[in-house]
Amino acid sequence: MTDLGEKLRERRELLGLFQSQLAALSGVSTRTIQLVEQGKGNPSLDTLLQLADPLGLSFDLVLKEPANKISDENSPGVL
Repeated sequence: MTDLGEKLRERRELLGLFQSQLAALSGVSTRTIQLVEQGKGNPSLDTLLQLADPLGLSFDLVLKEPANKISDENSPGVL
C-alpha cells in the first residue's frame, strides 16, 4: 500500500495542497489521508475514489501507474 500512498502524496504536493485542504475537497478525514500516505491502514475503494477525484486522477491511474509517472501532464486545468 506504500506505493499507493506515495502516488497520492506526490500528486497532492504537486498540486500544492495540504492534507487538510485535500480533506476538505474530498470529504476524507485528514487522519485517513495521513494513514493512506504513510502506507498504513486499508482504505476502502470508496475512500480511494474520494481522494482521486480532487487530485484529478482516474481510479485506474491510482491503482496502476508507478509513482514517478504522476506528473504535470496528468494535472487538471482547474480543481
